Amino acid sequence: MIDQLDVKILNILQDRADLPLNEVADKVGSSRSVVWRRIQRMQDEGVITKNVSLVCPDKVGLAVMVFAHVKMQAHSRENLPNFIDMVQTFPEVVECHTLMGDIDFILKIRVQDVQAYEKFFWDKLSPIEGVREISSSIALTAHKDTTKLSINI
Repeated sequence: MIDQLDVKILNILQDRADLPLNEVADKVGSSRSVVWRRIQRMQDEGVITKNVSLVCPDKVGLAVMVFAHVKMQAHSRENLPNFIDMVQTFPEVVECHTLMGDIDFILKIRVQDVQAYEKFFWDKLSPIEGVREISSSIALTAHKDTTKLSINI
């Protein structure tokens, strides 16, 4: 279970995971060793799952973001895991979520351009066994794009 000190540490690390421990400790009003132990514990418990560098998609040629809503033909124990296993292998898919309701999956896809998405759609996504329908929406502008969670305890 996390406490207020953990929340303070997490809020800082979500903004700047590369911040030196001394600075994190100063900001939360604790010692470097306490902060280090807290971070290690949260990593061991799976609260902190990764430390990554976020890359600007536009700067690396992946300016087009597509949301694909996927409906499966049947909800069988074979179709859903097979679909999930397949999309795990596609580097274009940066997120895949199972949904309740009319849509079975939503995929967030990053590609160079519309032509690249069309190729991905026809060559990789639509041939997956069990896919009944795919509805694609191209994002025009991202008004909010964050990985930071609002943590309150």
